[in-house]
Amino acid sequence: MARYEEVSVHGYEEFCNAVSERKGKDVFVYFSGDKDEQGTSWCPDCVKAEPVVRGEMAHLREGSVFIYCQVGDRPYWKDPKNDFKKNLKLSGVPTLLRYGTPQKLVEEECFKADLVRMMFTED
Repeated sequence: MARYEEVSVHGYEEFCNAVSERKGKDVFVYFSGDKDEQGTSWCPDCVKAEPVVRGEMAHLREGSVFIYCQVGDRPYWKDPKNDFKKNLKLSGVPTLLRYGTPQKLVEEECFKADLVRMMFTED
């Protein structure tokens, strides 16, 4: 039995639904560029960060939620008016954040296992 719940969503609406269904839980969200049929993201930093983030998921607290959110294709992400930039104030992908808190790691910070582990373990 997994100690945490993992959810995969695509797009802003699915992200919002996933979060609202898990109110009151400790929610971590990893935002990544969309993946192609081979499972490779158009975002090279996302490709580099994902194994680091996944490698630290063993440190997620019991009962927490990990949401893997694909933000869309490159043209959508580059649009400054996309919902993720407008409503969540995301500035780059990959981004790992603890939902409802100011805690977040952006781009190269997601390459650092110690920072990811701190995000998952500190209050």
